[in-house]
Amino acid sequence: MEFLEAATWITISKIILIDILLAGDNAVVIGMAAGKLAPELQKKAVIWGTVGAIGMRLVFATLLVEALTLIPLIHLGGGLVLVWIAIQLLKGGDEDAHIEAKNSLMGAIWTIIVADAMMSIDNVIGVVGAAKGHLELVIVGMLITVPIIVFCSTLFARIINKFPIILWAGGALLGWVAGEMIVEDPLLMPYIQGEELLVKFGTVFFVLIVTGMIKIWKKRDSQ
Repeated sequence: MEFLEAATWITISKIILIDILLAGDNAVVIGMAAGKLAPELQKKAVIWGTVGAIGMRLVFATLLVEALTLIPLIHLGGGLVLVWIAIQLLKGGDEDAHIEAKNSLMGAIWTIIVADAMMSIDNVIGVVGAAKGHLELVIVGMLITVPIIVFCSTLFARIINKFPIILWAGGALLGWVAGEMIVEDPLLMPYIQGEELLVKFGTVFFVLIVTGMIKIWKKRDSQ
């Protein structure tokens, strides 16, 4: 029982870390959408927009969890998408989020919900992969993480900028979760049985090596 409890909290910790690392632009969207509101309405917009955003993420997560059990090769597809997400996270985005600020409470709330939904697909794939399809762990992780992201995003951004190793560790974690998803694909299991650990480490090294090569190429190209 103690082992199961420890494993559960390790999984929840992975979910929280992945969600925080992938949610940088989401907090910016929330601030921009409520920017034109009166100060007394901004707090309401942020709170209700966050509630709506959590609801949309849970809908996406539920659909993805169901898909993992019904669609062939969905584990492989999800793992490959996570590899791509990890590389994008580490190499850095090229575009900033631009969201029109709303001057009405309902307009701001709706903008927050829709924009966060569009920008949180990578988060949902990451946390569902880390939770290995257990929706209850996804729910716990999101309920803990989303309020933290909304109210502490600036602090986390400063910490990550000061200690870039955190970002690389997060990319490696995403690579590992991608490997976990790939080895759990029912159609691939007969071909990789006994080599699961190799696949997991392989996805981690692939993410780190490809990202390193991209950064070197971009640095040379800019000179």
